[in-house]
Amino acid sequence: MKTPLLSLAALLLLSPSFALSQEETNAATAQATEPAVSSESTTSDSPAANDASKPDIANKAKELAAETQARVEEIADKVDQNEAAKKAADGVLGPIYNLAESLNFSAFHWLAFGLMATGVVSFALQLVLGKLAVLLKGSINLREILSDAIGFVISTLGLVLTTQAAAENSTFTHSPAAVLSATAFGVVFGFILYRWGQAQEVNAVAGQRAGQTPQNLKK
Repeated sequence: MKTPLLSLAALLLLSPSFALSQEETNAATAQATEPAVSSESTTSDSPAANDASKPDIANKAKELAAETQARVEEIADKVDQNEAAKKAADGVLGPIYNLAESLNFSAFHWLAFGLMATGVVSFALQLVLGKLAVLLKGSINLREILSDAIGFVISTLGLVLTTQAAAENSTFTHSPAAVLSATAFGVVFGFILYRWGQAQEVNAVAGQRAGQTPQNLKK
C-alpha cells in the first residue's frame, strides 16, 4: 500500500509545476504568434500605401509639367521682346518673303503644287511598295524607312502650305484645269521617282549580297 500512496503523493507534488510549465508554453506560443500577425497586417496594408502614393506621384508630375510650360513660355516671351532676336528672325524671313513676292503668280503655284504632289506620291509608294520589294529580296533597312517617312511628311506639309498660299495669293485653286494638270504631273513624276528609288535599293541589296558571297566562300 505504501507504493501507491507514494506515487499519488509524488503526482500531486508534480502537478502544479506541470500546470505552470503548460501556462509558460502557452504564453511563449502567443508571444511568437503576435509578430507574425503584425507582419501580416503590415503586409496587407502595403498595397493600400502604394495606392495612396500613386495620386501623389501624378500630382507631382502635373505640377512639374505646369512649371516647365510656364518656364518655356517665359523664355519665349523674353526672346520675342529681344531686339536681336527680332532682327535675326527678319534676316531669315526677309529673303523668303522677297522671293515669294517675286514668284507670286499662277504658274509658280502650279509648279509648286506639282512638285509637292510628286514628293507625296513618290515617298508614299516608296514606303509601301518599295520597302515590300526590298523585303521580298530578304533585306530591310530601317534608315531608308525613316528617310522615306520624313520625306513623306515634309512633302505632305509642303503640299498643304502650297495649296494654302495659292488659295490666298493666286487664281490657281480657282482653275480646275490647273489643279488637275498639276496633280497629274505630280502622280506621273512621283511614280517615276518611286521606280528609280526602288531600283536603287534593290541594286544596293544585290551588291551587298555579291560582296558577302566571296567572304563566305573563303570562310
